[in-house]
Amino acid sequence: MTNVTANGIQIEYDTFGDPSSQPLLLIMGLGEQMIGWDEELCKQLASRDLYVIRFDNRDTGLSSKIDEAGVPNVVEVFAALMKGEKANIPYTLDDMADDAIGLLDALNIEKSHLLGVSLGGMIGQIMAIRYPSRVWSLISMASITGNPEIPMGKPELFVELVNPPPTDREAYIENRVDLVRTLAGSKYPIDEQRTRQHFERSYDRGYYPPGTARHGVAGAVNTDRTQALKSVTAPTLVIHGSEDPLFPVEQGKATVDAVPGAELLIIEGMGHWFPSAVWPLLVDAIDKHIRNTMSAVGQLR
Repeated sequence: MTNVTANGIQIEYDTFGDPSSQPLLLIMGLGEQMIGWDEELCKQLASRDLYVIRFDNRDTGLSSKIDEAGVPNVVEVFAALMKGEKANIPYTLDDMADDAIGLLDALNIEKSHLLGVSLGGMIGQIMAIRYPSRVWSLISMASITGNPEIPMGKPELFVELVNPPPTDREAYIENRVDLVRTLAGSKYPIDEQRTRQHFERSYDRGYYPPGTARHGVAGAVNTDRTQALKSVTAPTLVIHGSEDPLFPVEQGKATVDAVPGAELLIIEGMGHWFPSAVWPLLVDAIDKHIRNTMSAVGQLR
């Protein structure tokens, strides 16, 4: 693993596969480190002739921490939004999209495929809107458009996600494993041992609750992208679980409706988590989407 200066901060990243292959940038969600993209999953994607890049978003893992911004009062921010007032936040999802573009610049990658999950899907959408010449294709997974008219999931899950988890290592691990159990769907239950090991490593590598709060408010105040998504020219695949308790499947359908020509893959029985049992399906779908994209522009893989 290594880091580069991008958009004025340090971004930690690593890669899998041949740099001459088609680049695929993986964008993780709220408060999660790049290791949320499991190494074995990255290798499976790289085996499809892809150059896979994963990275720590700002305020996670080993990338720069925006400590000078302080910890936002999540309750006050949400209260302001409910009243239709402007909320003061440390940075926006646009800033995080600029981070990702800066990483591509630092790696001398002119154009990339994007795969973003949850908050990472929102960041990927913004990149496709603002930087169309830098995006070969977009894969938006378990994400939303920001349209306030589309139903959201259980409010208590949002509270659990943005509230600081326990500081004690064992309590943190138990808390996160319990949360993932709630997020997972009925057909793809979590691998308890793998999930526990993931959060053990996450705690030891870069436990940083303030970053989760700052991510949370950045996502909360992001405006409705529905109209802007109509300008997206990158071939788009939307992947959504039929049992997502955080962002119901209607959110995925709304994304497809917004992006011209977008395709929808609903994974029956999947929630807001993608355990190892669903990886073969995901890898096949991503590979097919990217192959179709490159074939359409005359660059067969």
